[in-house]
Amino acid sequence: MRNEQPTHIGTNRQLFVDDFWIADAKGITRRLHAPVPREIAIAAEHPWERGGVSYMVTFRDGDRFRAWYRCDQEMPIRGERQPLIAYAESTDGVHWNKPRLGLIEFQGSKDNNLVWTGPGNNMSPFLDGNPDAPDEERYKAIVRTRDVLALVSRDGLSWRLMQDAPILTDRPFDSHNIAFWDAWRSEYVAYTRGVAGKGNFKSGVRWIRRTTSKDFRHWTPLESIDAGDAPFEHLYTNACVPYERASGTYLMFPSRFVVEREPIPDWEYGSGVNDIVFMSSRDGLHFDRSFMEAFVRPGLDADNWHERGIYMERGILHTSPGELSLYGMQNWRMPTVHIRRFTLRTDGFVSVNAGYAGGEFTTTPFVFIGRTLALNYSTSAVGCVQVEIQDAHGQTQPGFGIKECPQIFGDEIDGVVRWEDGADVSALAGKPVRLRFMLKDADLFAFRFGAAVGSPGEVE
Repeated sequence: MRNEQPTHIGTNRQLFVDDFWIADAKGITRRLHAPVPREIAIAAEHPWERGGVSYMVTFRDGDRFRAWYRCDQEMPIRGERQPLIAYAESTDGVHWNKPRLGLIEFQGSKDNNLVWTGPGNNMSPFLDGNPDAPDEERYKAIVRTRDVLALVSRDGLSWRLMQDAPILTDRPFDSHNIAFWDAWRSEYVAYTRGVAGKGNFKSGVRWIRRTTSKDFRHWTPLESIDAGDAPFEHLYTNACVPYERASGTYLMFPSRFVVEREPIPDWEYGSGVNDIVFMSSRDGLHFDRSFMEAFVRPGLDADNWHERGIYMERGILHTSPGELSLYGMQNWRMPTVHIRRFTLRTDGFVSVNAGYAGGEFTTTPFVFIGRTLALNYSTSAVGCVQVEIQDAHGQTQPGFGIKECPQIFGDEIDGVVRWEDGADVSALAGKPVRLRFMLKDADLFAFRFGAAVGSPGEVE
């Protein structure tokens, strides 16, 4: 057994997106779960959208979900478009309304949902959680020209340049650059397009870079993210988001471009196909690429099988207690281009899985606070989960052994674990412990220590 220093987790939810928590294991694997495609969320239905809809950013803002997306008006010259930024909102994340805002004139009318026409395009807005941000800059965004410009707004609808000079100039910045306030690190963060290796895209690899700022005006030098020993692949449109249900967990959904494949002969925009991959990080710079397979495939739709046919948009919405909604652009460059909603089980990106024969694993040591242990798990009718609490050296704690834990079966997002003497684990709070899990035909997605059984705030 490895002798790791204990991690202080408090009451923070812990996911199995990497192998950080797995110290010893047999008979288990970590499984990447693909989101399920649902209905079209944003269709290209208006004259200002007919050239395409893409690069959406969405988040919860009070009692509604808000979204900003790029749309394109087709220009007289084939392939030449005027980029625009439009706005939509929803109460459920399923049905989206495009309000007529009356802000920007398009073809002689302000009867549209446009909020920005430049300079710059591919907007990445966010609600600024920095307590020092003035009200007139409560919403911030970045857009790209050849460089990156900063925008500010009081309401997320009426935007202005924060300053004339760009905030980032170390090119390239084509594609969708993402910015947000990182509440966990108390700083602004931006993820931009970049190149891994020397030279341009022909001699290097399309890649992702990161920079940080304390004031949104002055930024650290751009630094390439680190994906460990994983092979370099062309990655862009990173869609990075801090996962709000698990403090300190960053998720990224880059588009992976396979330039040498050409499923459509003589496609006028060039060769290549792409899919979406899944990456995670615990510090925002070093990303785990345990899963080299696709998170989202182009699928049965033939109009997704060309270069840049699909992108994952930026934002994860918690649209019901058991459901996350994500959004992806499909059919790029086609008349049928649209943004589709996808759904995934809450916390359900990756699970620790055991088959019918069963398996088990022990976590690295940690220190928690709280009175109960809750699991996000799913079993079959014959499957089960059992949990043992050990000290940091692997010794079973009295009353919390596998034999004292009745078989847990069913399907819950926050199911409280009970041993024969009850669910109260507060006697072990503040002490270094490990968890030993035994699984049979089951998936375990997350664990979390929380409040007393039956008390308000026990589970989210």
